[in-house]
Amino acid sequence: MIILDKPYVSNFLQNTIIKLDLPVLHSENIEELNLDNKINLIKGEDFINKVNEKGALVYSNSENSIDWITKNLSFTDLPEKIDVFKDKLKFRELLKDIYPDFFYKEVNVDGLKDFDINEIEMPFVIKPSIGFFSIGVYKVSSISEWKNVTTELKTEVNKMAKNYPVEVIDTTKFIVEENIEGEEFAVDLYYDKDGRPVILNILKHIFSSEEDVSDRVYITSKEIIEENHDQFVEFLDDIGEMVELKNFPMHIEFRFNNYGALIPIEVNPLRFAGWCTTDVAYYAYGINVYEYYFKQIKPDWKEILKNKEDKIYSIVIADLPEDIDVNEIVEVDYDKFRSHFEKPLEMRKIDYVKHGVFAFLFAETDYNNWQELEEILKSSLEEYLKFKN
Repeated sequence: MIILDKPYVSNFLQNTIIKLDLPVLHSENIEELNLDNKINLIKGEDFINKVNEKGALVYSNSENSIDWITKNLSFTDLPEKIDVFKDKLKFRELLKDIYPDFFYKEVNVDGLKDFDINEIEMPFVIKPSIGFFSIGVYKVSSISEWKNVTTELKTEVNKMAKNYPVEVIDTTKFIVEENIEGEEFAVDLYYDKDGRPVILNILKHIFSSEEDVSDRVYITSKEIIEENHDQFVEFLDDIGEMVELKNFPMHIEFRFNNYGALIPIEVNPLRFAGWCTTDVAYYAYGINVYEYYFKQIKPDWKEILKNKEDKIYSIVIADLPEDIDVNEIVEVDYDKFRSHFEKPLEMRKIDYVKHGVFAFLFAETDYNNWQELEEILKSSLEEYLKFKN
C-alpha cells in the first residue's frame, strides 16, 4: 500500500508500483503528480479497509501524507511511531538514557530572541523541531552569528513552509542542541515482520566546510557500506526494541562524534531518502528499495559489492544560492551541468522557482576523480545559470 504526495514522484517509483501492482491512495493532491495512468488508484475508504483487513505494509514517498495517516489510520500503530520520530524533541527524549549528557532544548519561535545562548557550548545547532530537507538548520559559532541567525531563520522557514504542511515543517517550535562533530551518514532501511533492521543503503553526507549544513552531496560506496553496516545494525536493533518497530521503513541520519560514539541526528519515518533520491541504490547496487521492502528481501551485500572497489556513487542536489533572485534566471544549462560528471547516471529536472533546486543528479565517479565531486560541492552553481541582462 502506497501513499504518494508532493513534492516529487520519480518515474522509477511509478514503474515499480506498476510492476508490483501496488494500490495507491487517491489523495487530494494526486492529480498534481501527473502519475502514469496504469497506476491502480483506490479511494480512501478502500485503502483504509485494505490496511485494516490485511495489515498491509505501508510506504509513503512524502511526509506530506502524515496528516492523512494520523487521521485515517489511527487503528494502527503508525501515527504513534511516526510521531516519536518526526518530533525531534520526542526523539531526543527517547534517547536520553543512552545519551544522558547530550544537551537539547525546545524553544518557541517567540522565545528565540530571549534564549540565553550561555546555556549551551558553542558551536551549537538550531533547527525546526519538526523539519525537512535542511530547511531552517543553522550552526551557530558566536554571539554575533546568533543575532543574524534568529532573523534569517524566521525568514527562510516561513518562506519554505508555504510548500509543506505543519506536519512536515512546524515554524513555531525549534530545537537547540549541541553540535555533533564528525562524519555524517544517512541510512535507508526497513524493519521486517520480526522487528529486525534491514539496511538497503548507506550514504555519507559530505560538506564543503565545517560551517556547511547544506544537502549538496551524498555518496555511497563499497567501503562506506562495509565499514558501517554492522555497527549501524547494532544501534538500529536497540531503536527497534525501544519503539517496537515491525514492517516499518525509515531514513535515519547519524554522526560519529570525536570519541567515535554513534549519535543519531534525526529519523524520517515511513519513507526512505526524500524526493525519491533513495533510487540511487538501484543505480549503485541494483537494489530497488521499494521492492525489497514490500517483498521483505534482504540484500546479500557480500555478493552485491563485488567489483565495486573503485567506484563512488553520488546524489547531487543542485540547490540555488540564497542570494539569487530566481525571477532573474532565464535558463538553466542542464547539458553543461550534466557534462561536469564523468558518468552521469540520471538527472531529474526540478522546478527551481518553487523549490530552490534545479536538479537532482545521480553519478558514478572513479575514486581517482574525487575532484569532480569536490568542485561541485564548493560551487555556487551560478555557472550553470543564465540570467536576464
